[in-house]
This record gives sequence, structure tokens and C-alpha cells, in this order.
Amino acid sequence: MQSTLTVILDAIKGKERDYTTGGLNQALIILAIPMVIEMFMESLFALVDVFFVSRIGVEAVTTIGLTEAVLTLIYSVAIGCSSGATALVARRIGEKNPEAASFTAFQALMVGVAFGAITGIIGIFMAEDILRLMGATPEVIATGTNFVRIMLGSNVVIMLLFLLNGVFRGAGDPAIAMRTLLIANGLNIILDPIFIFGLGPIPAMGVTGAAVATTIGRSIGVMYQLYNMFWGKGAIQIGPKLMKIDWGIIRKLIEVSVSGAFQFIIASASWIFLMRIISRFGSESVAGYTIAIRVIIFALLPSWGLANAAATLVGQNLGANQPDRAEQSAWRAGYFNTIFLLVVSALCITFAPLIMSFFTDIPLVTKIGVMTLRIFSIGNVMYAYGMVISQAFNGAGDTRTPMIVNFICFWLIEIPLGYFLAVTMGLEVMGICIAVPASESLLAVILIVLFKRGKWKQVNV
Repeated sequence: MQSTLTVILDAIKGKERDYTTGGLNQALIILAIPMVIEMFMESLFALVDVFFVSRIGVEAVTTIGLTEAVLTLIYSVAIGCSSGATALVARRIGEKNPEAASFTAFQALMVGVAFGAITGIIGIFMAEDILRLMGATPEVIATGTNFVRIMLGSNVVIMLLFLLNGVFRGAGDPAIAMRTLLIANGLNIILDPIFIFGLGPIPAMGVTGAAVATTIGRSIGVMYQLYNMFWGKGAIQIGPKLMKIDWGIIRKLIEVSVSGAFQFIIASASWIFLMRIISRFGSESVAGYTIAIRVIIFALLPSWGLANAAATLVGQNLGANQPDRAEQSAWRAGYFNTIFLLVVSALCITFAPLIMSFFTDIPLVTKIGVMTLRIFSIGNVMYAYGMVISQAFNGAGDTRTPMIVNFICFWLIEIPLGYFLAVTMGLEVMGICIAVPASESLLAVILIVLFKRGKWKQVNV
């Protein structure tokens, strides 16, 4: 058996292997390590932006919070399409048909470009209206309109970044997705202070500079993805003969992706409604909640790496006609994720005041942030299995089941409960903080019960 160090090095290097044979623990480690790093780097985008922008003022942080709430709709579609691409590509790889997987990847690329272009144009022209709709104050609208315009105008880049990384994960090449985010985020970290505060001939752009830096970093990351798709040496290799539209595959991709997108849109729309409720309690409440959520995402997204690893293993093993191995992959990933989130949650609960001190010294903002960090961390432990099982359904191509469960837990329970606790009961932000982990814990229980029934094993994609 390979030593642990060798396995880790293989994972980072992106060494090709067959994930339908061999030990599951080793397969999970090799897939999860680059996926964890990828998710870690993706979470840094918003965290780095809010770190530097918090030096400008509350209005600037509020701009990022409100904009990110809207952008989560775009992220939701991108992640949904990514789930569809992962499922289809993983099945073809499991069937030992890399050419069909590459052909599917090209169809996914076309879908991403089309959707990103349409929504990007809408975002450019409606930036100010979007902020106003989100309940932004006149000061926030004046400060943040250009930020929103640039962020939403770059939707093609956002779509492709998520979608193509889903393709690489499905193909069992997560190291490419990892390197993409390392490049994109490394540039964002370097460029953020330059464009926000100014350097030499580059003027200080304030919060707008964060959007410029993020967009440049993501764009170069997408260029790296395209290079690997068309000229790389991995499982996905798109040559001239594969560069044609296949409406049958696009329809199947959209069919799987629509439910996947809606499950995340449902969750994101819930997020927008909750942010709209929080905006009733002032900019300090929005800022404190926003900073805390960025920290939570930073801590939580790496665990999505384990969930994505489970999705790849489920898809490839179903393609190889090994449903029992597919199921074992999900349970094993859930177990590891629970251990990970226990540690992370304990750290967030213990060091919440210290964490918030890195971002703000405003007492009310700090108070709201500390409370949010602690309450959410309690719920994350319950949600550990939920995120893995949800992705396992997606990896099998059964995106409909998580969509329905999301609708029940987020729209029928989380939003009404959040409003009741925050407004009717007068708990304000604390009410939202209680409603979110309660709903996500219920979602985890329902998904586990449905997964045990095993109907997902019969889905054909």
C-alpha cells in the first residue's frame, strides 16, 4: 500500500488513476485533497475582498454583502450546471469512454458561455436597480453601483470557472481545478490592495477595485482551464473533431443541471430573503453578519471538497456498474467530514472575538459577527453529512431529490422561521442565526433517510 505522503503527493500532482478500483479511503484522499484546496481558494475570494474593503468603511462592506447575496444566484446556476457536468462526465469516464467525456465537456462549455453572456448584459444595465431592490441605502448605492456592475458583468467568467472545474472533477482531474483557483486567487490577493488603495499610476478605486481585482484573477484562471481542455494531457482533451454542437447532450446536460441549479437557487434565494430581513436592522447588522458569513464560508467550503469527491466517486462507480461501492463512498466521505467540521466549529466558537477583530473594531459589528459565528458553527456539525449526501445525489445524476428537499427546508421552513424569530419575536439578527442551522439540520436528516432508500442508484444519465 502506498505511504500517506506518496498518496498526498499524487493528489497534488494530479496523477491519473482509476477510481472504480482499489481502496476507498485512498481514492477519497486523492480526490479530496485538491478539491479541499480548490474550495479553500474559492472561499478566499470573498474573504480577501471583505478584509481589504473593511478598511474603507461599513458602506463598502455592506455593498459586498448585498452584492454577494445577488451573485449567489449566479453561483447557484453555475454550481448546478457544474453538478450536471460532473455527473455526465463522471459516468462517461466510469464507462471508460474519455472521448465521450471530452465531447460532453465541450457542450458544457457552450452552455456556460451562452448563459453567462445573457446574464452579464442584464447585470451591467441593472446594477443600481439591483442594489435598490436589496434595500441598500443611498450611500451604499452611490458607493457600490460600479462594484455590482463589474461583478455581474463578468458572469461568463464566473460561469466557466465553476462549470469547467466541475468537468475536471468529474473526469477525476481535480488537481487542474485546484491549480485554477490557486492562480485566480493568488492574483486576487496581490491585486486587491493595489486596485482598492491605489499604487503608482493606478488610482485608488475603493470597493470598485475589489471587483476589478477579482475579475482579472478569475479571467486568468479560466484561461488556464481552457488551455488544459484544448491543449492539456489529462482525461479531457477537446480536439477539432469534438468541437461541434450536440443538442441531445445539451438537453441531457440542461435536464440534469436545471434541478441542480434550482436546488442551489432555492438556497440562494433564501439567503437573499434573509439578507433583506437583516437590512431592516441597519448597516452595522448587515456588515457584522456579512463578515461572519465570509469566515464561515472560508471554514466550510473546504468540507465541500470532500462532498465533491463523493460526487465524483458516486458518478464514476455507477458508470462502472458498482452501485454498492458508490454508496460506500458517500458514507465514508460523510464520516470524515463530520470529524473535520467538529474541529472547525470548536475553533470558530472559541476564537470568534479574535477572528472578528481582524476585520473590524466597531463594537456592534463585532457583536453581531461573534454571535453569528457561534450559532452557525453549532449547526455546521449537524450539516456535515447533509452536504456530502446532497452531492452524492448530484453525482448520481439525481439532482431532483435535493432540489425538492431544499425547497421544503429553505423556503417553507427557513424563511418563515427566520422572519418570525427576527421580526415577530424581536430577536433581530439572532433570529436569522437560529433559523438557518435549524433548517439545514433538518435538511441533512431528510437527505440521509432518502439516500438509504437507494433509488438514486437507478438514475441514467
